Amino acid sequence: MAANTAGRLDGKVAIVTGGAGGFGKAIVKRFLSEGCKVIIGDLNESLGESAVKELDSSNVRFEKMNVAEEDDWRRVVDGVIDNWKRLDIIVNNAGTTYKSKPTLDVTAAEFQRVFDVNVKSIFWSVHVAIPQMQKLGNGGSMINISSIGSLRPRPGLVWYNSSKGAVSNATKGLAAEFGKDQIRVNALAPLLSGTALFSSFVGVEDTEENRKQFTAAVPLGRLTEPLDVANACLFLASDEGKFINGVNLEVDGGKGI
Repeated sequence: MAANTAGRLDGKVAIVTGGAGGFGKAIVKRFLSEGCKVIIGDLNESLGESAVKELDSSNVRFEKMNVAEEDDWRRVVDGVIDNWKRLDIIVNNAGTTYKSKPTLDVTAAEFQRVFDVNVKSIFWSVHVAIPQMQKLGNGGSMINISSIGSLRPRPGLVWYNSSKGAVSNATKGLAAEFGKDQIRVNALAPLLSGTALFSSFVGVEDTEENRKQFTAAVPLGRLTEPLDVANACLFLASDEGKFINGVNLEVDGGKGI
């Protein structure tokens, strides 16, 4: 008997916001490897075009997208339906933060930006994409990238963590509401990764010594790698996770314990 070589996402279509780099790019690459067609929605045009070129697949496209704007969501979702006639997966990965600092030093502009990018983006994704999924009748999977900070808030990033708390809380409500349509809504709560944002999240200089001190409190002894998040997303997006709904899955090496 011939081996089954079908990908776990064969025939499915996904939009991955913030897909031009970091976790998002790893998710796009993993989805492509399993037969999915993917739209990268990102505000950074040069990075998005570069990612498409690097990924080198006819199944990936880039759309410049401000995830906090309704018009951009409608343009991208309508384009997906027009071109590929279906929409199965939304990964709300785009996010932002500010440098860890005392809460009284956070500006109103920093607060507004965090909630626009981290929370309002999901509001628009639901308003625009869910009705299309309902109309298509194929069910679907929405995956919201939250943070371990949604479960273990600490001083320094109070408003960032509260925005991710809103993401995780909304995920559960959405899962309960749209389950009848076989649209599953789940969240991932990763630890930070070893990127240029280390100093912003931790509030100290990104040095080998500071990284060692931080990872000493992680039972598995390291930071999150993009592939860790990508693999978890693949499980939640695929039929292997078809009875998983409303979870806030910690991808943190045990840091949240």
